[in-house]
Amino acid sequence: MQKTLENFNIGSDTKSVSGPLALHFKLSAKMSPKTVNESEYMSHILYTSVVGSLIYVMVCTRSDLSQAVSMVSRYMHDPENGHWKAVRWMLRYIKSTVDVGLIFEKDEHGK
Repeated sequence: MQKTLENFNIGSDTKSVSGPLALHFKLSAKMSPKTVNESEYMSHILYTSVVGSLIYVMVCTRSDLSQAVSMVSRYMHDPENGHWKAVRWMLRYIKSTVDVGLIFEKDEHGK
């Protein structure tokens, strides 16, 4: 998980947040880029790569991210800067909870 944060420039100086997605994020398809400049800017953002990494983390160890990942993954085809801000928020949440996750262990009876 630490590698994922490093890959997307979430360093030790990045402010932590307490929840996977804040209430002020009102994501919708209407937020898609409207101008050529907005589309050009978003073409340089690795949105699908970051969301793909979040999906992997969610499936493997972080089920607490499922609702938020579901929200941002809806816009992988045409994200806008507001969608990107929501994804960055999620990365900040992961940074603050990097020690949280599922651990699978074999019980004493070998089941």
